[in-house]
Amino acid sequence: MVFFYPNIFLTYICKMTTETTNIFGIRAIIEAIESNSTINKIYLQKGLRGDLFYELSKLIKSKKIATSTVPVEKLNRLSKNNNHQGAVAQISPVEFYDLEKLIETTIDSGKTPLFLVLDQLSDVRNFGAIIRTAECTGVDGIIIQKNGSAPVNAETIKTSAGAAFKMPICKVDHIKDALFLLQASEIKTVAATEKTEDSIFDVNFNQPIAIIMGSEHRGVNPSVLKMVDYKAKLPLLGEIESLNVSVACGAFLYETVRQRIIINN
Repeated sequence: MVFFYPNIFLTYICKMTTETTNIFGIRAIIEAIESNSTINKIYLQKGLRGDLFYELSKLIKSKKIATSTVPVEKLNRLSKNNNHQGAVAQISPVEFYDLEKLIETTIDSGKTPLFLVLDQLSDVRNFGAIIRTAECTGVDGIIIQKNGSAPVNAETIKTSAGAAFKMPICKVDHIKDALFLLQASEIKTVAATEKTEDSIFDVNFNQPIAIIMGSEHRGVNPSVLKMVDYKAKLPLLGEIESLNVSVACGAFLYETVRQRIIINN
């Protein structure tokens, strides 16, 4: 798609595939933001100046869109060497849900809510694998933070085996905001962490609950750990001190499934 604007001698091009969308050109990105397109991230060339860039910067700040300053070579690759003007945006191939509405809908449905909170998970393949497991275990929604989280991109969707199109995903400004809302809705929160003596098998998952998984290297943020209702760890019988986050997440979700099947049958 090519965008033309009066009195502007530059062409703005939107490159699309069935999996991902890149927009390049400052004006095109501004219009995408103003039309409420769901933008994963904006890549900017260092040292950009000018009125249009200033306008873009204000929008990025007001909408709290993740950005990264990159060399021009990366922008050339993302735009296939078209006239990117120092800015490329990646639009998410999925629409995100409003968390408050999703919680209300889930509660009104009469089922026992099960949410998954990913505290700044950064690897797209782990994210995709978790989405796939979440869909298979009946998770009602996945909650991620707008900044610092893995995007929903082509690789995420591929790893999820398409589950990303079926699983409601919510973006929030801060993970703590999500926990406040969940707890206000009488949904208990349990963090997967090694910083506890409590086992996963000591937690009652047969109640409205949200499971919090941390990032690959840091785990759950200490400020988040202070807020949760429960902390739980998986028993590790070997010499390795931790599991891959997607594997650990699967263990927590299937313990939830196990408890709910046994108790409800």
